[in-house]
Amino acid sequence: MDNIGSNKIHIYYDSRTGNVQRFIDKVAQITGWQIHKISADLQVEHPGHLVTFTTNFGQVPENTKEFMKREAKNIYSVTSSGNRNWGPNFGLAADRISHDFDIPLAFKFELSGTMEDINQFIDILKNFCDGSKRSSKKLDIA
Repeated sequence: MDNIGSNKIHIYYDSRTGNVQRFIDKVAQITGWQIHKISADLQVEHPGHLVTFTTNFGQVPENTKEFMKREAKNIYSVTSSGNRNWGPNFGLAADRISHDFDIPLAFKFELSGTMEDINQFIDILKNFCDGSKRSSKKLDIA
């Protein structure tokens, strides 16, 4: 395993159809970063980054919304999967979370992402987010 960056990076994710799960599993395999699946009782012990999906024509999943209400102060950036067939609603959950919680939007990817998407996401977190504070807007490159 090639430990790019640092094992101290934590990623919190929500997945319904398995697309985000597949994306996150590949990221973890490459980097060794710590991943945590969002659940109703998950409490963030280490600040990190959120990866979620977009549902219902551009909406934030309910589970993700509830997680962010509790833990937004511990989230440095947001990334979302989506489907380009939805046009302007593609990955819109990330835009909504970024706006609602004043968190930088790191990246958007389609379905479970390509290897290029995975490598770009890793590069973004490694080079722009590692140790960044929530208020940093450096990430708005999605």
